[in-house]
Amino acid sequence: MSKYFLILGILVVCAAAVLASAVTEAPAVGSNAPEFALTTNEGNQAALKDFRGKWVVLYFYPKDFTGGCTLEAHNFQTDLAKYQALNAVILGVSVDTAESHKSFCAKEGLAFKLLSDADTKVSEAYGSLMDYNGTKLSARNTFIIDPQGKVAKVFLKVSPGGHSAEVLAALANLQKP
Repeated sequence: MSKYFLILGILVVCAAAVLASAVTEAPAVGSNAPEFALTTNEGNQAALKDFRGKWVVLYFYPKDFTGGCTLEAHNFQTDLAKYQALNAVILGVSVDTAESHKSFCAKEGLAFKLLSDADTKVSEAYGSLMDYNGTKLSARNTFIIDPQGKVAKVFLKVSPGGHSAEVLAALANLQKP
């Protein structure tokens, strides 16, 4: 009888581990992008469904006002007109507050929306939640979502330096007939 409970216990632990890892996986190309509604740097709500009919570049980043995140945001800002020409919007997501995003946008001259995922649910839904010294942060991942709301391209563990150019090239390639 005790062997039965031991085996049952092991199965429960294994099943829990499988389910836990499944929750944190990034959505696959071709799947529906997880829906969300988050507070923007402007204090308004923005939902993925608000951008149907446009391409969405949804990029997750760890922290406002840090070196890599600032570089990545500047590069997206520099290329903003190119994204607009491709019918794309840029949405940045981190676990920072909307107030922090507001200050970051003002200081760095960012003209695209940053979304506050303070409860980490959206970062988790996109497999983009990491633990850094006991603090939950968004991992540096990017998703291109097509105008119908499907994941078209996934970039994991990106390097902030040339990432905007990489995303632009992929976006242009995805739009080729």
